Amino acid sequence: MTATTDGSTGAILPSRAAAASDSTLTIPETAGVQEAATRAVQRATDFLLARQDAEGWWKGDLETNVTMDAEDLLLRQFLGILDETTTQAAAKFIRGEQRPDGTWATFYGGPGDLSATVEAYVALRLAGDAPDAPHMARASAWIREQGGIAAARVFTRIWLALFGWWKWEDLPELPPELIFFPTWFPLNIYDFGCWARQTIVPLTIVSAKRPVRPAPFALDELHTDPANPNPPQPLAPVASWDGVFQRLDKVVRGYRKVAVRRLRRAAMNAAARWIIERQENDGCWGGIQPPAVYSVIALHLLGYDLKHPVLREGLASLDRFAVWREDGARMIEACQSPVWDTCLATIALVDAGLPADHPQLVKAADWMLGEEIARPGDWAVRRPELPPGGWAFEFHNDNYPDIDDTAEVALALRRVRHHDPEHVDRAIGRAVRWNLGMQSKNGAWGAFDVDNTSPFPNRLPFCDFGEVIDPPSADVTAHVVEMLAAEGLTDDPRTRRGIDWLLAEQEPNGSWFGRWGVNYLYGTGSVVPALTAAGLPASHPAIRRAVAWLESVQNDDGGWGEDLRSYKDAREWSGRGASTASQTAWALMALLAAGEKGSAAVERGVRWLAATQREDGGWDEPYFTGTGFPWDFSINYHLYRQVFPLTALGRYLHGDPFERNLLAPAGKVSARAEGD
Repeated sequence: MTATTDGSTGAILPSRAAAASDSTLTIPETAGVQEAATRAVQRATDFLLARQDAEGWWKGDLETNVTMDAEDLLLRQFLGILDETTTQAAAKFIRGEQRPDGTWATFYGGPGDLSATVEAYVALRLAGDAPDAPHMARASAWIREQGGIAAARVFTRIWLALFGWWKWEDLPELPPELIFFPTWFPLNIYDFGCWARQTIVPLTIVSAKRPVRPAPFALDELHTDPANPNPPQPLAPVASWDGVFQRLDKVVRGYRKVAVRRLRRAAMNAAARWIIERQENDGCWGGIQPPAVYSVIALHLLGYDLKHPVLREGLASLDRFAVWREDGARMIEACQSPVWDTCLATIALVDAGLPADHPQLVKAADWMLGEEIARPGDWAVRRPELPPGGWAFEFHNDNYPDIDDTAEVALALRRVRHHDPEHVDRAIGRAVRWNLGMQSKNGAWGAFDVDNTSPFPNRLPFCDFGEVIDPPSADVTAHVVEMLAAEGLTDDPRTRRGIDWLLAEQEPNGSWFGRWGVNYLYGTGSVVPALTAAGLPASHPAIRRAVAWLESVQNDDGGWGEDLRSYKDAREWSGRGASTASQTAWALMALLAAGEKGSAAVERGVRWLAATQREDGGWDEPYFTGTGFPWDFSINYHLYRQVFPLTALGRYLHGDPFERNLLAPAGKVSARAEGD
């Protein structure tokens, strides 16, 4: 199965250059904004309906950066299964993403990134690109200017160590004995966010084994001094956290020399069992690429043959992450988002005026109901008595349902007039109960776990690849609060605690930080609709501050945009960037929830969406507006540009679906949420 840019399946993707040339509609200034919005909604509705899979789901491409493609080639080289077709297709994609200065960025329009550039360069060397070719020479010169391989991230250097391009001795140690740490002990595996946990456990095996495959070429051109590729660096002060953990790493290195072999072997076997128990039905691990590649490597190092069912299915799952474009290039998705895309598409279509009993909406609801996860996962380590009832982000990820998807699926299901309303009520009741049970002690919600806030994992020298814990965030908390309000639980003390936390988290300028979307526009676009759904009046000071901030950052063209640099420099970049369809929609959703339908800001935003819509009903959006790890890992969800503008325009035309009494009566579920 291949996924396409527009959300359909089985088709071939156009290249980015071709997509950028699509024409857009021009809305004359004299056209009424209501008329323009109506036309845009009709086109966008038709566009989205035409791209639903026959099974009922939607899924757009999930675009990240070329490290996914480079690491896929390195994995296949390590396993001895790299073929010419795959190599050249990946190389074509990687070359197409190179910037004029020879570097690769981690998001569209972003600066060159050292680790991404190193990995892309090595992948192109595997594909046969000569080091003295102009595009390669530019890349290697820039890498040396930035400090060479020695300055790259730990994960990049691990990939290079697999082929002897870097010394294992010069990497932080990650002992497999971590698997035996009890859950109350600092730095046990459940102190890490689920994505980091799934990656670190197999890497403990790799770190213990320290494999080296023959390198097909040297990489001297990527060192500032090939004779001394890793010059010693001074340790941080002993009184600092960095200094403490750097010295702890030295202790762990010393432990390696005296580790009891029987204990180490038992630890690796326990880690292997942990990995195998968490393999999903489709062969993947957690529905994301990093745990899958390291799990395959780890199990292979322990003697699992590539024909073993675990590895065979694991490699097959990675193949399903490949998107083949019409120009012959091959892009690897880091993850796939069908549940998330389907619930957002359902919300968008109903809010845009599609009848709640439309057959395609019912089919979407049927598919979502079939994706409910009915068994405990790793979340149960912290909540062993909590019955299951939630949804994951991906096709298969039963070990890690997430709170955000569960809230949005419940909101989507409540919008559909289903032929079996009791089935829907029971599913939503389980979702409400599970989400309430996953509330953290501060009153807010994280994405996957409860109170996953240990300060230690992010301090490890090994963990320099992005966020490795899962603390509560404003956007997830807002979506849960919105769901609870829809279910008649506004006055529940747990809902009120979530509201109080959100109010306390508002930034001085009136915005909210966005953990899973870029950034303050996403946070604010999530929180304001939730607060007003929970009963806060439009006159509330927090709502007025949010409105003032949104109006202050509206672009001259009428849209809104925010660059990912806001994660690094909020003062300069908060709410600032080129206008995008998804971010304009988030701003409009907040303003409309705040009662600003008749404002000039809303009218200008609606006009911008209508004017930039393509003739086929979609929107172009090369900018990355999704977040994996703030700044470190960014995402372009190709369906965001479709579902969020349709939601915003629909609410502009028709108002809030709750106020229109489109939804099933609230309150029935709340009792079940307590008693099921």
